[in-house]
Amino acid sequence: MILGTPSTNAYIELLKTFPPRPITSEEELTATQKVIDSLIDKGELTLDEQDYLNVLGTLVYEYEEKHKPIPDIHGVELLKALIAELGLRQKDLVPIFKTESIVSEVLSGQRNLTVNHIRQLADFFHISPAVFFESR
Repeated sequence: MILGTPSTNAYIELLKTFPPRPITSEEELTATQKVIDSLIDKGELTLDEQDYLNVLGTLVYEYEEKHKPIPDIHGVELLKALIAELGLRQKDLVPIFKTESIVSEVLSGQRNLTVNHIRQLADFFHISPAVFFESR
């Protein structure tokens, strides 16, 4: 791309508003996430905005990889975390478990996940079925 074209100027303006730098603190992480959120809230992004968003996203990813280890959870614990994260209710999982009481029994540890439950949960959450098998 040739310097001075409108597209390049738009990208440079984005860089001037919030210059991307390696993130070294929670405050910088929060500030970067606010800029990311404002771009995402716009909806349709220009190519320059998409590139800028990718740069900021990479910086957040690199910081979180170093500073925020993701707990290694599987099985029912993962199911509980997904339910909480997505704001689901037990009745939202009735199509998978057939009744709300079965959902409750699985979540309380009174009943194990079946292979069929695991397959359907993987489809429902769009993740690998392997994550629902308890690690030993």
